Amino acid sequence: MPTPRFCPQCGTADLRLQQPPGDTHERLMCGGCGYIHYVNPKIIAGCIIERDGEYLLCQRAIAPRPGTWTLPAGFMESGETTEQAALREVWEETGVRAEIVSPYSIFSVPKISEVYIVFRAIATEITGEYGPETMDCRFFAPQDIPWDSIYYPAIRQILERYIEERTAGVYGIYMGNDDSGKVHFIR
Repeated sequence: MPTPRFCPQCGTADLRLQQPPGDTHERLMCGGCGYIHYVNPKIIAGCIIERDGEYLLCQRAIAPRPGTWTLPAGFMESGETTEQAALREVWEETGVRAEIVSPYSIFSVPKISEVYIVFRAIATEITGEYGPETMDCRFFAPQDIPWDSIYYPAIRQILERYIEERTAGVYGIYMGNDDSGKVHFIR
């Protein structure tokens, strides 16, 4: 993300990286008016949607990694709850209306300043139409999932664990992070 050059409060070109009094991190601060410009992680919300033992995946039509498969998910917008963001992204990317059953996984990717929140959900309406960010979307039986073409290793791990748990009929809620290049989930 580009660093702003001008203060959003007063418009001067006097933004400097410094630690505000009482803060624990350096922030962009305006030398003119003292405005503090916070840069916080982005939240990505999405769903594992299940229908009769099959799982909804969408094939990305946009960068990064067009052609790979992933769970329907995307960036949360201001003014949305995480649940609203997840359901909106599912609708935009797959043309499926869904109902959230429960939270399932939260994992952080500090290197790119993102937090992923994935919910368990069920499909309530399937239109067969999807948005421009999607090349294709469909429900897959576990043995038919294009495992080697999954967008991101953490998405694969989440989906594998979910399918395992569905077989057992018991679901956990998981947290993890990508600090070491591998996501570790803790029940």
